[in-house]
Amino acid sequence: MNARVSLQQRIDDYLAERRRLGFELRSWDTLLSGFARYVADRKHRGPLTAGLMIEWARQDKWQRGTPPTWSVRLAKIRLFARYLKQFEPETEVPEELTFGPERGRVAPHIFHDQEVIDLLAAARQLGPSGSIRPATYETLFGLMASAGLRVSEALHLRDADVDLKRGLLTIRQTKFAKSRLLPVHPTTVVALAKYRKARARHVATTDDMPFLISSRGRLLGRPLSDRQAHRVFNALRDQLGWVNRGSHVAIRLHDLRHTFVVRRLMRWHADGTDIDQMMLALSTYMGHAEIFYTYWYLTAVPELMALAGGKFERFADLAGDGDE
Repeated sequence: MNARVSLQQRIDDYLAERRRLGFELRSWDTLLSGFARYVADRKHRGPLTAGLMIEWARQDKWQRGTPPTWSVRLAKIRLFARYLKQFEPETEVPEELTFGPERGRVAPHIFHDQEVIDLLAAARQLGPSGSIRPATYETLFGLMASAGLRVSEALHLRDADVDLKRGLLTIRQTKFAKSRLLPVHPTTVVALAKYRKARARHVATTDDMPFLISSRGRLLGRPLSDRQAHRVFNALRDQLGWVNRGSHVAIRLHDLRHTFVVRRLMRWHADGTDIDQMMLALSTYMGHAEIFYTYWYLTAVPELMALAGGKFERFADLAGDGDE
């Protein structure tokens, strides 16, 4: 290391630079500062070596680490080493596959337009006759496809969170303890208004009630459960007999959210929009904890890989199995 600039200072500068680019890097301070302490405890002098970084990546005070865990730690220190090398050229960068292939996120199924149309039509045919149930599931699936919500976000919407006059949804305290406002398309506003009107024929409307309600007996008017939503989707999926184009065992309800992102990116590309300039806004809209979860789509989804051309590999390397 350069004696005039401490390792911790290099780490602080690195994190500050990446945050200016839109990264949140929540756990990185702790992780990289831990590496700096490790280097100090080892009384290491001179350029950082690959061996030192590999040794650190394997450190686990409970001795329960596994190669996939080590790979994640090493991937983060590799990025820092690349940064450091521009100031201290003798810095070594460990081999990417030191601990074997990293466990990455699996490519999702991206719905064709007709598949979404067929899903909503099948939801409308759900029983029992005269129940709010068909409209509830048609609205849930349509909202996920048109606004890119996580299923938990859609199920946790309160009636007051759906502002039809302004065309806004309030998504409260989501996966990463964030709340955000989402504008929705006018056609989505029409569909939500139709559902609210239909729901009012079954239960009285209050601001604090769930927007999407269960329809079963004593549960009428109560929140729709995650388990119910997945069970109904899985049944309709099997009924419709889609061909799975993703890498998961089966097509998932969450793939509607992935489809929203991919369609948005493809539309921007077709319109000649600079995708790189739009990624931070899209990441914020989706509620991603860090922007590289959004860039991941450009290198992991077949429909977008040709657009990326390897340009965003540095972001995809970080995405792992984290937020979707």
